[in-house]
This record gives sequence, C-alpha cells and structure tokens, in this order.
Amino acid sequence: MKSAQRLVALLSDLRLAIVLLVVIAVCSGIGTAIPQQESEAFYQQRYDADPWLGLINGGWILKLELDHVYSSTWFLALLAALALALLLCSWRRQWPALQTALRWVDYSQPRQLSKLSVAETLDLAEAGQGLDHLETLLRQQGWQLKRQDGRLAARRGVLGRVGPLLVHAGMVVLMLGAAWGNLGGQRVEQFLAPGRTLDLLDSRGRSQLNLELVHFAVQRDPAGRPEQFSSDLKLLAGSGPATADTDAPQPPPALLKEAQISVNHPLRYRGITLYQADWALAAIDIQLGRSPVLQLPLQSFPQLGEQIWGLVLPTRPDGSDPVLLTLSSETGPVEVYGPDGQSLGLISVGGDPLEVSGLPIRVAAVLPASGILLKRDPGVPLVYGGFALFLLGGGLSLIATRQLWAIAEGDNLHVAGLCNRNLTAFARELPVLLAAL
Repeated sequence: MKSAQRLVALLSDLRLAIVLLVVIAVCSGIGTAIPQQESEAFYQQRYDADPWLGLINGGWILKLELDHVYSSTWFLALLAALALALLLCSWRRQWPALQTALRWVDYSQPRQLSKLSVAETLDLAEAGQGLDHLETLLRQQGWQLKRQDGRLAARRGVLGRVGPLLVHAGMVVLMLGAAWGNLGGQRVEQFLAPGRTLDLLDSRGRSQLNLELVHFAVQRDPAGRPEQFSSDLKLLAGSGPATADTDAPQPPPALLKEAQISVNHPLRYRGITLYQADWALAAIDIQLGRSPVLQLPLQSFPQLGEQIWGLVLPTRPDGSDPVLLTLSSETGPVEVYGPDGQSLGLISVGGDPLEVSGLPIRVAAVLPASGILLKRDPGVPLVYGGFALFLLGGGLSLIATRQLWAIAEGDNLHVAGLCNRNLTAFARELPVLLAAL
C-alpha cells in the first residue's frame, strides 16, 4: 500500500512532468532530423555509409523505431506517462486547490486575521458603519461577498483557479489527438497525370472518394527553374466497394467539388487534406517515322542528375540500336544519346523530327505528373481542441485569486487578505481601498 502511494506521489510530482516534457521535446527533434516513414532501403542506403551523429546506422534506426518516431511504442509510452502524470497532478493538487478556493472560510476572531499575509487595523468612530461601507465598495468592484453579523468575507478571481486544470486537460487532449492521428491516420503520396483518376479507399476497402487531375501546370522563372506547381482537381463520389464485380453499367460518379491546389495552398475536404507536394514527368508522345503517335512512360534517371527523366528507345524493329532520350522539363528540349554515350542532337517538343540512324523521331508532347500528398488525420479536432483548452487555461491562470476578510470590533475594523500571485500589488492596493473608508 505504501509503495503504491509513493508511486502515485512520484507520478503526480510536477517535476516529473517537466522532465517528461523535455524528453518528448528532444525525441520530437530527433523525428524532425531523421526523415520519417521512408522505406527500409532508404535508411540503409543513406545511413549505413554515413551513420547519424556518427553512431547510428540504418539498421539501428530501424531497430530503435526512429524511422517512425511519433508512432513508435516508446514515444507513445512517453505520451501516456506524461498524460498520467498530469492527470494525477490535477487530481492531487489542482482540484483540491479549486475546491479550497470555492469554499468560504469564516474567520471570526481578529487574532486569526493578524496571521494572514496582508493585515490592517483601522480605528474608526463606528466600525459597523465602516464594515457596511467596505461591503458597498467591494460589491462595486465585483467582489463576491458573504456577510455575517459583525464580519464579512469576500473573494475575487476564483476563475483563475480553473486555469491550471484546463492547461493540464488541454495537454492531455492534445496528446490523445496526436497519438490517435499517428495510429489511425493515413499518408499517401501519388504521382497523377492529367486525365487520370485515383480511388481513395477506407479501412474496409470501399471507395469513398475519387480524385481526378484535370490539369497540372509548372510555373517557372525566367531561368527555367520551377517556382510553383498547381493542380486543378475534381473530387467525385466514391463508387462503393472496390472489389465489386458486376457487368451492369455504372452511373458516372457525382461531382462533389472542383478545386485547385498549389504549394502552401492545400485542400481540406471531409477530414482529408490534399497537398501539392512535387512534380514529375509521366510520359512522352513520340512518332517514329510515319507511325502513329505513341505514348511511352518516362522514368527517373538520378544517376544522370537531379530531375532528369528519360527512356531507352530501340530504333530497329528487332530492338537493336537503342538510343537514350532524356529531358528535364515538360517544355524540352529532348536530348538523344547513342549507345556510346555521345549526344546525337536535340528534339524540340512539338517541333521538327530528328533523324537518328535513318529513323525520324518526333516528340509531339510531354505529359507532366502532379505529386499529390494525401493525409487523413482523425486526431486533428482533438489537437485543435487541446490547443484551445491550453490557451484558455493559460489565460485564466493569469487571473489572481484574492480573498479578503473584515471583522468589526468596537471602534476597530480589522481587515486582512490573501492572494495567490503578485502579493506585493495586493498589499499596495489594500491601503488604497481602506483609505476610502
């Protein structure tokens, strides 16, 4: 029994909560420094040769769950410990303090008042009239009063005692929202070409929303560097279960919303947030000689440089004599390399063909792709609610709780008071108040 009491006393200690807050802040910094939610190959490739802080390689990052800090078991355990510490602190300290502030304390003897922090004794011709006058002044200034025969008790700012409770409650709600969002949220990054659609499925595999990219544009500066990306989207109603197999014609999905997203201007709809995250080149329309225009997919070539896409294209029906086509933007130009790595020339997008090994190659168009990041975080309302409670509690905590007692005895009026913060100011204000008597 005593060990349990000691454990509760330890957990309800505010110093433990402060230590946990510091540890959580440090761990959050680690989660910011190390990229999160990437593949295992990413961490092994990046950190095996160059360990983080010179100590932790990719294998240890995965073992310590540093690749998903905010949903790791140890981070959630830290949040749970902090929440428990705050709840116990509120239960053992803040709630009794609030109850004490709401309870009227009756001092009936002048010697009781003399022991308080701020005490004054006035010599009046009629102490009873002075007590009546003091009651009137206090009511005018918004004090709550309890009057008894020959004495009174007054208090003001009791609402400030609610502040610490709201601060603790807000932090607990905020942590619950963060944990729920990390465990129950979804994060998907998808490259989508104009005219293509993407089904957003719920946890049961049902299509709840259909995303269609109508148009994607890359805005560039005079030097050709990308400045802004924007996507025109259509949000369509889901088509039901994704595994539904029927030959019956399906009606077209209903249009729910049309919107444009760009960098730093996301779209929020029904708990889903769509971010403009990146861009890429998806496909190239090529005509070989007199052939129809062929749309061929492009792939990234990081070994050739940042943001370089291309494809290997055979120039003979048997697949021989391949050439490499590369480009770095949707406007071109397309550079052609031979099997020996020598440049064979440039092709303008939508321009004249380039003859390669007797075969005219024309680039009709380049199809860019929009990198869209989809996030669903069910804990966002709790996080915002926790912040609101935290701010409200912090504001209320600034309100000083003041208590005052007065006892009329013969020609003397004994007045004393208490204040939970800024006692010096209260000690200066009390003589000013009594001077009016």
